[in-house]
Amino acid sequence: MSAIMPIGAGALLRQRSFLYFLLSRSLSRFSTQIAGVAIGWQVYDLTGSAFVLGMVGLIQFLPTALLVFVAGHAADRYERKRVVQLCQLAEALTALFLAWGAYGGWLSVVDIFIATAVLGTAGAFESPTTAAMLPLIVPQGTLQRATALSSGSTQIATIAGPALGGLAYALSPAMPYGVMLLFWLLGVLFTGMILVDHPDTAKDSGTPADLFAGVRFIRANPAILGTISLDLFAVLFGGVVALLPIYARDILMTGPSGLGILRAAPAVGALVMTALLARNTISGRVGLRMFQAVIIFGAATVVFAVSHWMVLSVLALAILGAADTISVVIRFSLVQLATPNEMRGRVGAVNFLFINASNQLGQFESGVTAALFGAMPAAVLGGVATIGVALLWMRLFPSLRTVERLE
Repeated sequence: MSAIMPIGAGALLRQRSFLYFLLSRSLSRFSTQIAGVAIGWQVYDLTGSAFVLGMVGLIQFLPTALLVFVAGHAADRYERKRVVQLCQLAEALTALFLAWGAYGGWLSVVDIFIATAVLGTAGAFESPTTAAMLPLIVPQGTLQRATALSSGSTQIATIAGPALGGLAYALSPAMPYGVMLLFWLLGVLFTGMILVDHPDTAKDSGTPADLFAGVRFIRANPAILGTISLDLFAVLFGGVVALLPIYARDILMTGPSGLGILRAAPAVGALVMTALLARNTISGRVGLRMFQAVIIFGAATVVFAVSHWMVLSVLALAILGAADTISVVIRFSLVQLATPNEMRGRVGAVNFLFINASNQLGQFESGVTAALFGAMPAAVLGGVATIGVALLWMRLFPSLRTVERLE
């Protein structure tokens, strides 16, 4: 886009390419959230094992760890929206496999793990490529607002996705996978309708030096290194989402529909915060605000961990989601604004690796800890560790703590 002056949220939403981007991304998010409910409940129902439940997160994370540099290079070398479309098509075919197996009654834990690995592989390419597209379809000066709106669109899907996934699974184990299939196919369509500016940038040769350029760039920028490593080491310990099936069935005494509500609760808080950030961007002391948000995230995790009351649990998860949104908007905007377009795919892939490590590997950590000590002690320890890491990072990365504005 050639516009220079910032524009409001309403004007952004009237731009077709940005609207198609929001629809495509939210549909993918919708399907991912439905998969989280359906796969998590089905695995726990088949095995009754917290360890096996945690393995789902590890299996999703491994493709990201193994393919991070290849995925980032693909996002910088090939047409980004085509890469996203291919990923969404692969995800749709995987959903078809899961629906077929669940309907036929032959779907095993091994089958689910294989499908989860495929979804993780597609996500490893899709997420950094999608992130690299956003700065090319919004006017200059509006990235923070566009990021907030993008986060809001995915949070709407995150609210409805788990609830629909739980309801659909209660009706038929195959139904949530059928919904995922439809939504990913629609995502392919909307992604193809996006018009992306293509600045003239040199294409790298694909040598090892080019593949690892994102790592070198991050290491040379302490604020970016501190930002994405904070997400890795802090939220890694706060992966309470992996334990929600246990809380829903064994602690809060609810069923699949209750699990859907619990999974949707963080998105409700995130959506409220997104609405605030879309209207009022964070204009000062953004580094400190990010650290404060992570500390609140950890505190809300502890409250959820000790709660036996459904209302309090939902409220704690909503606060957790609101705090996470502040961190996400600051983190994404800071990284994208500080990275040249020809490197955004590779830097974004490393960033996505860190995010996945904090979320999916965090699910594995929570599952293992819960198997050793129980779900409640594991969640409490995770929340306390998150707060501790945030306080430590404030000392290790003073340049990040003192960042004033996103420019």
